[in-house]
Amino acid sequence: MGLKEVALDFLGNLFSFDQAHPLLFTQFYFWAFFAIVLAFLCVFRSKILLRNAFIFFSSLFFYYKTSGLFLILLGFVIVYNYLAGLLLPHCGRSGWQKAIVVLSVVVNLSLLCYYKYAYFLTDVVNNLFGTSFIVKDWFAAAGNAITGSQAFSVDSIFLPVGISFFIFQAISYVVDVSRGMAPVRNFLDFGFYLSFFPQLVAGPIVRAREFIPQLRKPFFLGRTQFGFAVFWILNGLAKKLILSDYLAVNFCDRVFENPMLYTGFENLTALFGYSLQVYADFSGYTDIATGVAMLMGFYLPKNFNSPYKAKNAAEFWRRWHISLSTWLRDYLYIPLGGNRNGTFGSYAIILGIAFLASALAGSWWVFFSVLAMTFVIALLIIFKKGWRKELISDINRMDTMLLGGLWHGASWNFMIWGGLNGLGMLIYRFWHGCNAYFKVLVIGFVVAVFGTLRYFFGASVFNLFFWWTLIILAGAFVGMVFHLFRKSGPRASEGQAIKWIRDSWAVLMTFIFITFTRLFFRSGSNLDPAEANEKAWSTAKNMVNQIGGQWDWSLVPQMAWQHRSIILVFVIGMLIHWLPDDFKRRYRIWFAKMPLVLMVLACAVAVFVICQFVTADLQSFIYFQF
Repeated sequence: MGLKEVALDFLGNLFSFDQAHPLLFTQFYFWAFFAIVLAFLCVFRSKILLRNAFIFFSSLFFYYKTSGLFLILLGFVIVYNYLAGLLLPHCGRSGWQKAIVVLSVVVNLSLLCYYKYAYFLTDVVNNLFGTSFIVKDWFAAAGNAITGSQAFSVDSIFLPVGISFFIFQAISYVVDVSRGMAPVRNFLDFGFYLSFFPQLVAGPIVRAREFIPQLRKPFFLGRTQFGFAVFWILNGLAKKLILSDYLAVNFCDRVFENPMLYTGFENLTALFGYSLQVYADFSGYTDIATGVAMLMGFYLPKNFNSPYKAKNAAEFWRRWHISLSTWLRDYLYIPLGGNRNGTFGSYAIILGIAFLASALAGSWWVFFSVLAMTFVIALLIIFKKGWRKELISDINRMDTMLLGGLWHGASWNFMIWGGLNGLGMLIYRFWHGCNAYFKVLVIGFVVAVFGTLRYFFGASVFNLFFWWTLIILAGAFVGMVFHLFRKSGPRASEGQAIKWIRDSWAVLMTFIFITFTRLFFRSGSNLDPAEANEKAWSTAKNMVNQIGGQWDWSLVPQMAWQHRSIILVFVIGMLIHWLPDDFKRRYRIWFAKMPLVLMVLACAVAVFVICQFVTADLQSFIYFQF
């Protein structure tokens, strides 16, 4: 093969899309791409317009290498929302402005629903009306009609990578402009904002008012900034390849693929392992994106704040995927009424999701149970004015978490996952207001109920909840005893020790609760949308049966030794996660300010260690599917 043919072959591979090998942060090709971008950025550093145009088109190229012809979809979202933003200021506060906002939200969400929820909604319709509709990709059919060929498959709909992130970002932009924010008038700036490649496919969700002003600043990369950027990139790669991929490839994926082949101990270990895996994967992506953006002179918002240090479910969601949590708060929870008042949407959302769940299950008892409960709550809101604010706030919180669950995926496992997180928030609000004696009474009653159900029915789920609530009862009983016998004026050191024990117990219980909800999250992930509901529910049910079933305790030490490397990686990962924030901040600063020669040596050692954990088949980031 001659030099010309080699060059043509190279260019053909460079500008072609390979679905089996998308451009990932963990591939050498990405870092070669980024090195070229950074080199040109240094050349254009003083020419802001040229720099922004170059990064915009580089981001489009990146998305093409990640998602192929879905680049057209991204282009449409950019153009449509750019024009909508330009129109809004000319409408004043008239009905036209509301119409444009509503239309923009409908257009954006329609695209999201079509690609993400087509199978889900088709299942609902088929179960509800006994029809047999089949999902078809109408955009692919239109493409075939235009080209006069069969170049595109119409038999299935593929989810565009990152669609949830850039759609939510576009909606926030249009809404913020309607609330008074100045629109972006330069098309290249807006395209840059919506397609910036470090955070394009898995977030964080960036607000225009925070990011757009950065586009008008000249490029600057200080020595300390460079050090922090390198740290975040290495930190993210270590999380992804050492923790997440190792746990996934060597254990977690195998167990979730067929839980009935593994014991209850192994299922429980895989569940806890997945809790660390998903955090290391997603926060690892965010760390790399933060470092890459920082090397280019831009700053992304913080998306994680040690979420497994949370002492309750509400705090967990203030620490986990912060950009999504704040988006849901600002554009869903508050518009629904927040903690002030209820709206029609407050009740419509919870009843609508109950309706969807009933249709999928083929049973109406879920819908009518939720309808009755909603009716009772509505009566309490009307006649119990003292409870009104709390009840309305609880409904809006539950709505937010249910829709947050559906945002993650089109299966009822994600609805269950969102509902459990919402329920965890409501239970904590109730629990936090109880005194130590009442807590023991309430949880004791719950233990008795699950113990009775376990005795008469013997179901694994009742056995699982019996032991879990029994552990909570033990903690509540210890708290009651301490409250009963503590001195009126304990020494400061004793007070600090007791506080540390209480906080540690709360963190542990919250981690266990969040890990249990992950069972439904993971069961609904990585599935063909056409069969997601059935397979997800089957996986979750089988894991509950195995974990809550009878254990052969004599085999547990042997299995623990057999999976010692997995358990060791999990323990080390969690201990690092639970390190004090001040200590983590100090070693980040120490790394960022170390002499350049030492930094190069540290990077070489880190890269060498990370490479030892690289698997033959690189795992894509979990949140690419959302």
